[in-house]
Amino acid sequence: MRSIVLRAVAASGIFVACAAFAGASTAAHAATAASAAPLGQITPGDWPTYHLNNQRDGNQTKLSPLSTLSLNWTATLDGAVYGQPLLVGGRVFAATENDTVYALNRTTGAVIWSAHVGSPEPLSSLPCGDIDPLGITSTMVYDPGTNRVYALAELSGATHTLFGINASTGTVELQTPLDPPKGTANTFQQRGALTLLNGRIYVPYGGLYGDCGNYIGQVVSVATDGTGETSYAVPTTREGGIWETGGGVVDPSGNLLYASGNGAATSGAYDGADSVMELSPSLQRLDFFAPTDWATQNGGDADIGSQTPAIVGQYIYEDGKTNNGYVLKLGALGGVGGQVAELANTCQTFGTAAVAGNVVYAPCASGPQAVSIAADGTPTVLWTSKVPAEGSPVIGGGAVWWVDYFGGELYALDPATGATKAQIYLGGACPTFTSPTVVGNQAFVGTKTGVVAVGGA
Repeated sequence: MRSIVLRAVAASGIFVACAAFAGASTAAHAATAASAAPLGQITPGDWPTYHLNNQRDGNQTKLSPLSTLSLNWTATLDGAVYGQPLLVGGRVFAATENDTVYALNRTTGAVIWSAHVGSPEPLSSLPCGDIDPLGITSTMVYDPGTNRVYALAELSGATHTLFGINASTGTVELQTPLDPPKGTANTFQQRGALTLLNGRIYVPYGGLYGDCGNYIGQVVSVATDGTGETSYAVPTTREGGIWETGGGVVDPSGNLLYASGNGAATSGAYDGADSVMELSPSLQRLDFFAPTDWATQNGGDADIGSQTPAIVGQYIYEDGKTNNGYVLKLGALGGVGGQVAELANTCQTFGTAAVAGNVVYAPCASGPQAVSIAADGTPTVLWTSKVPAEGSPVIGGGAVWWVDYFGGELYALDPATGATKAQIYLGGACPTFTSPTVVGNQAFVGTKTGVVAVGGA
């Protein structure tokens, strides 16, 4: 699923928990449904899905100009928050690895409601992995049509279930099993963000850390009422996980873009893994791209499946674990070796890039990087920062925002140069691939103990 040099962590791959910062004063409490803010619509400045929109560009144009950063509040919840917090109607929505979904007051961090949907799967019951317990890992999505937040939870017994929760009251209104149809249930991990498109929820599946067992990368979809299940499986005999944090990216034609990890084949005919795929809303593969050395990448766990495809005008920029970036033609991915251009950028990406105009801000394991894509598709590295921030960036308020999830630091970098404009310590190490949510004059970051709000963003 991934190979990455982990800095300052135990060899087991279990990351140190985020500690609440000193002086935190937020008290979690329940509120009645009558006090809930009206929802059911998305207004400018809301953040209803991963990286703001279905293009996953993470470009928040409604953010106030950067000012002095300060810690507003911390909400200590019942588990780690791996997914990006959402914000709709003045409420912050977060889900934990203890299978609990929360609505928090944006101003104070107080709990408005919480919905505990089941018991998560302990790591001791899984064949491999690095999250303990394993509950809700991916970023949820808000649907204004049903006024629900949708979350995919792993429950005890290694079952995967989609929940639709009323965003006003916290009432669980939908519960439907959604295990991938191929493979063994306890070998899957659902990390990629949920996508809402045309009244349907799209859920990608990959494997556990360690790539153990019988799993095949898949996308499973149901309508928002839980009916009409469809699915797509990567045509490899094993692996090919679809696990990048951004989940499905919707292109201008209304189709879905996913990246898949390394597959089982290391020679012979191409097995359909290690690719960028274009899927129709009915989950038929329409087109794909794979590197010419896909077999070598498969054999070395050095694939392009660790980055969500980034739409840049008429192109797609895809990186991964190979220290190379690929520029693809949107709508004509080109098959094996079909890239428009290639960039040796010495960057291994893990997560989702942010995009503004023709510039891609890439989540490199070695530190932030900016890449421009010319009109003819030629990529150029604009800058590389030495800031130790590995998370998936977002844009807003005249800055690009990155989280150092090992060190627990939030950075605001100059989009043109990569210079640090501001930074603030969040209180400890944070979940892998953490990405901040930036709205109004605040940033919200998931931690190993809950959510932290930063003012001045």
